[in-house]
Amino acid sequence: MGGRISSQDAREIPAYPVGEAAHYLRVPKSTLRAWFVGQGSFRAIVVPAQTSPLALSFSNLIEAYVLAAFRRRYEISLPSVRKALNYLVRTFGSKRPLLEEDFAVHGVELFVERFGVVINVTQQGQVEIPELIRAYLSRIERDSAGLPRKLYIFTRGKASPDEPRTITVNPEVAFGRPVIDGTGVPTSVLIERFQAGDSFKKLAADYRTSDEAIQDAIRCEVELREAA
Repeated sequence: MGGRISSQDAREIPAYPVGEAAHYLRVPKSTLRAWFVGQGSFRAIVVPAQTSPLALSFSNLIEAYVLAAFRRRYEISLPSVRKALNYLVRTFGSKRPLLEEDFAVHGVELFVERFGVVINVTQQGQVEIPELIRAYLSRIERDSAGLPRKLYIFTRGKASPDEPRTITVNPEVAFGRPVIDGTGVPTSVLIERFQAGDSFKKLAADYRTSDEAIQDAIRCEVELREAA
C-alpha cells in the first residue's frame, strides 16, 4: 500500500464535472453518477470530492478508472468489488482502497500483495499466487509514495489497455486538463489551431510530437465537446 493524499493536495480539487469525467473514462454518465451518488436501491461505491453540484477530483478519476477496469475488462461483479473493498478497509485500514491499493486480477478474483504474499481479497484473505494481469491498471502512473499522479486517458472508442499512451491527465499540469504526454500542451490549444486551419503535420512539427498524438488530441477534444 502506498501513502495517503491530504485534502490540500491538487489531486483532491473537484475539477471534473461528471460528464467530462465520463468522457475521459469511456464510462456512461449515468453509470459514473451511480458509482458516486447511488441510484435507487444501489448504494454509492466512491465518495465524490463535491456533491452539489457533483464534481470529481483527479483522485476520484483514478478510483472510477480502477472500478471501470474491474467491470469492463475483467467483468468482476459489483458485489464482489464491494466485498473486496470492505475487506481491505476492515483488515488493513485502507481509507480509499481503489486509490491506495495496487490490485491484480485473475479470472473474476481481486488480489493485493501484502507482506510478501499475494492475498485474494475477494475471498476474504485466502493466500494464493495468481497470474497477475496488470495491463489495464498500468495506465495509472504513480509517484514515489505509490499514489496516482498521472492517468493515460482513452481517446479511441474501444478503451483498450493497449491503446497508445499519448494523452494524459495530471492535476499538476494545465489545471488537470488533457495534454499530450511529455509536452504539457493542452489538447484544447491544439483543436483551436486545427479548427483555424493548421494541419496535423504542422502541429506535430511545431510541438515536436507525432501525427498520432495530434490526432488523439483532436479526437479527445471533439468528443469532449460533443458530450458537453
